[in-house]
Amino acid sequence: MSLQRRRDTAPEVLIRKLLHAWGLRFRVTLPVPGMARRSIDIAFPRARVAVFVDGCFWHVCPEHRTSPASNSDWWANKLATNQARDIGTNEHLSELGWTVVRIWEHEDPLKAAAKVREVVQAGRPASGLNGLR
Repeated sequence: MSLQRRRDTAPEVLIRKLLHAWGLRFRVTLPVPGMARRSIDIAFPRARVAVFVDGCFWHVCPEHRTSPASNSDWWANKLATNQARDIGTNEHLSELGWTVVRIWEHEDPLKAAAKVREVVQAGRPASGLNGLR
């Protein structure tokens, strides 16, 4: 498990490249305010949008869920804990006024990035430049 990437996974990097090419600027691995040891994969602080790119195994994707045969009770508990942590993070960020976007690693990066762009543009606060930006 120590070899599993926590950040800069291939789907995450593809989505970030698309967002950057479209002129969107963001922070990477931004700590979740008020929650130690948790971070937002792609954050748009001004628009208060948090994007998480979730791995199918670790976050129990409904389409690709698998159950390891070896040590199955431990894994079931571990994966349930991951899901509970995701829900807690979503609720915490929502209470702080953030919009949370969760993307599965198997999703089409172009569609996922387009969804993020739409949410960011809808949530971006008006600037003092009469909307020119």
